[in-house]
Amino acid sequence: MPQQVSLTPGPRFTATHLVAAQVAFVSLYLTYSEHLVTVPEAASAIKEIRAEQEVKFAERYLKNFYGLEEMDTMSMIKMKSKRNFLEEKLQEMQQFFGLNVTGQLDTPTLELMHSPRCGVPDVQHFSTFYGRPVWENHHITYRITNYTPDMKRQDVNSAFEKAFEVWSKVTPLKFSKINSGEADIMILFAHGVHGDFHPFDGINGTLAHAVKPGPGLGGDAHFDEAEVWSKYDEGINLFLVAVHEIGHSLGLKHSSDEKSIMYPTYNYIDLNTFRLGDDDIRGIQFLYGGPEEQQLVPSPDRPDACDPNFSFDAVTTMGDEIFFFKDGFFWRKLPDKPTISVNLISSAWPTLPSGIQAAYEIEGRNQVFLFRDNKYWLMNNLRLQPNYPKSIHSFGFPEYVRRIDAAVFNPFLQKTYFFVDNKYWRYDERRGSMDPGYPQLISKHFSGIGPKIDAVFYFKRYYYFFQGANQLEYNVLAHRVTKRLRSNIWFGCWE
Repeated sequence: MPQQVSLTPGPRFTATHLVAAQVAFVSLYLTYSEHLVTVPEAASAIKEIRAEQEVKFAERYLKNFYGLEEMDTMSMIKMKSKRNFLEEKLQEMQQFFGLNVTGQLDTPTLELMHSPRCGVPDVQHFSTFYGRPVWENHHITYRITNYTPDMKRQDVNSAFEKAFEVWSKVTPLKFSKINSGEADIMILFAHGVHGDFHPFDGINGTLAHAVKPGPGLGGDAHFDEAEVWSKYDEGINLFLVAVHEIGHSLGLKHSSDEKSIMYPTYNYIDLNTFRLGDDDIRGIQFLYGGPEEQQLVPSPDRPDACDPNFSFDAVTTMGDEIFFFKDGFFWRKLPDKPTISVNLISSAWPTLPSGIQAAYEIEGRNQVFLFRDNKYWLMNNLRLQPNYPKSIHSFGFPEYVRRIDAAVFNPFLQKTYFFVDNKYWRYDERRGSMDPGYPQLISKHFSGIGPKIDAVFYFKRYYYFFQGANQLEYNVLAHRVTKRLRSNIWFGCWE
């Protein structure tokens, strides 16, 4: 970890100070030039200055936490495009925090933007946290490389020890503190620029940030020394922020649930009643499982995936993994890795029913739709979204359709194919409506496939259609079957 050398900081000059200086200047100007400008004109000028400063602050906030990109010269000329892009990002932020989605820089939005918070973005691009990285070794070391002068050394040690314990209680993970050498998670207190391309911004802005699991800086957690750290409720409580940042160090992203410790903004919680939110527990146990004594044990009720007659209820990609559903269980697998894990659906998503019958992912959106009977659920970044389930008839199916057998998204056409008995419908994801002229016979468009499909998913320009114990590899561009395989060959099962 590079050591930072800095001069003794003087008073921090913020946007608030700038506005105050501008107001003072206007006041002096009024005193000596009263015949040149009126009080209403001066007040209007001050209001414009403040509004401009808030817009610039909001743009920085959206750039840091919602992927607002710098616009090139041509884009800047097209001010309408810039306004539309800003409006979209504001709506994205307002939706995440449960605010009124206006797309405008209103008072509630500005107030939340000015709240102290974590420095990790709320909206991650697909390349960030790619592959849902986790620590392979469940015995993880940490080291506190330096200490804040705001607290006693033993209080800092205690805060981190208790923060790690919060996560160890709900997972099989064990944490050990080391005092020298390179630990998995290196903890640092620092001012401003501190060697990771994400400088801190001073008091009451970004409190801390942490890196996803991995080598080098992976897992490291940094805390802004400009804050006043505390073991109580004055200043910023170190324990609460540490629990949040360790969540990132273990592979969790932000949660939009206000009861979750992974919610982006800081709020003091009574330490005597503190507990992880349900969303926190679901997320971390999805990555690592539950405590060792609660690990899923072999059960005669669990299907044998290598049974030669084994068949799936639904299959879909989720990011870079493939998820296979059968009864109350799901298997998850990286296509190029031999390892595969099996879990109860109820352990990962307590509100999702067993017996998922169809599923598909919209590539690039991190969205997965899951179907059972006449209802469907939406999952975003592996989290079930509120206000679901909804009726499948909202897609435009006629009333006589009571369930979906299988579904798959075509990224070239931006269309989703829904299979019901021996027919299929085609749904335009961009327009949000069914294409005219459907349903049609499966055998008419998908040569060699039919008459009924159990599951299907798209992977590297191929559809994989599952029919009982067999699957058919189908070339999307050539429109033909290229291979016939066993359904469970993904699990390394051979006849």
